[in-house]
Amino acid sequence: MNSNRQSDWLGHPRGLFLLCGTELWERFSFYAMRAILVLYLTDKTINGGLGWTTQDALNLYGIYTGLVYLTPVLGGWLADNFLGQRRSIIIGGALMAIGQFTLALPNSVIDPFELQAFYVGLGFLIVGNGLFKPNISTMVGQLYGEGDNRRDGAFTIFYMGINLGSLLAGIIAGTASIHYGWKAGFLCAGVGMLLSLVVQLLFANRLLGKIGVEPAAVEQRRQSGSTQKQPLTKVERDRLKVILVMSLFVIIFWAGFEQAGGLMNIYSQDYTNRMLGSFEVPAAWFQSLNPMFIIVFAPLLALFWRRLGASEPSSPIKFAMAMGFLSLGFVCMIGAALQQGADMSIKASMWWLVGAYFFHTLGELCLSPIGLSLITKLAPLRLMSVMMGTWFCANAVANYVAGFVGSHVGDAGPLAIFSGIAITSAVAGVLLILCSNKLVSWMHGAEGASALIDETMTEADKTLTEKPAVVA
Repeated sequence: MNSNRQSDWLGHPRGLFLLCGTELWERFSFYAMRAILVLYLTDKTINGGLGWTTQDALNLYGIYTGLVYLTPVLGGWLADNFLGQRRSIIIGGALMAIGQFTLALPNSVIDPFELQAFYVGLGFLIVGNGLFKPNISTMVGQLYGEGDNRRDGAFTIFYMGINLGSLLAGIIAGTASIHYGWKAGFLCAGVGMLLSLVVQLLFANRLLGKIGVEPAAVEQRRQSGSTQKQPLTKVERDRLKVILVMSLFVIIFWAGFEQAGGLMNIYSQDYTNRMLGSFEVPAAWFQSLNPMFIIVFAPLLALFWRRLGASEPSSPIKFAMAMGFLSLGFVCMIGAALQQGADMSIKASMWWLVGAYFFHTLGELCLSPIGLSLITKLAPLRLMSVMMGTWFCANAVANYVAGFVGSHVGDAGPLAIFSGIAITSAVAGVLLILCSNKLVSWMHGAEGASALIDETMTEADKTLTEKPAVVA
């Protein structure tokens, strides 16, 4: 694995903060578009929207966000074998910028092909994201050597950068859309993507060195002196099993969490009393609650884990905690639905939404940065970007499920959907606790101070003691 030998800043390689800046503006671009996408689709055509039904808009939202998290598998494979991570990021970022500016084209320019241009813009965003998303996260892990205990903290800092971009996105794009129309919101997203590219192009060579330049599979073959693909060892197979099992629970978590951009977005727009005195809070602003809570609580939670020391819970237990917090968030939404009752003209208090986003954020902090760090600990170097893409693939399934579930709000009603998600996530948390010991044993010391013998065995030792399996 590559290591960054340049000077540190705040105890971490300076390259970490470059990657944070790159991802910050890319996430600004993504969340700016996400904050207004469903609202743009469902708005009346006289206001510049497309006038879709809520069900059609949420179905498209689920398909789009699903593809956004599915394409990183292919993008990771291309980076590992052909492009390298740095080149993949630049190409992917350029494609996403084109996509955002396509969405921002004025109707007077693209009439009568507005819908076709809309789909073309989404297509550029999906393909570009596939190249960008798995590789920026993988490069964070490559800044640190084996056994470096700063890695989890690095991903927490990286995650704060992500959510700072998200926080700015909801406020800026939401405000621009209100005053200048939906196209202005998409224009803000495009500018954010350009800033991400500029940051990466200006500073990557100086702060990242050779990290991400050479494809990982090519680098590993060069270092081993062999042109043949190496078989997976037993330790690697067990660790990949952990990734697979944890991915199944990730699907459940994100299927509930991603209601934020769909059903909960619609709920805040149509069924929530958003008045603060004489000021009506824009619905898009609620999308900024989650990143705001993350920026506030991420360092506190990181400090809490550190204070626990040897008593710090394992990743499966942290995932179980995430499921519990997700369930509590939807208990708040159940409260909102009960306050509203059967009379849809009655609007629920906005504080139910604030409570839901608060608990969902705590759950996200127990799952998302921990999961990203876990992939870089468990995945073999030659498969690192592919496995990061596979991790995001679980998000693809979750986002499709989220859109499908949310689109049936008209049939089942908000109370039934919120209750179903709360119960499902609670049950998933209990199951994770029950199987946590087995998952930890499959990690073979990848977590914790012990690191066991598996971390110090040479490849020759592993070849002698472990039977090779499927060729990677």
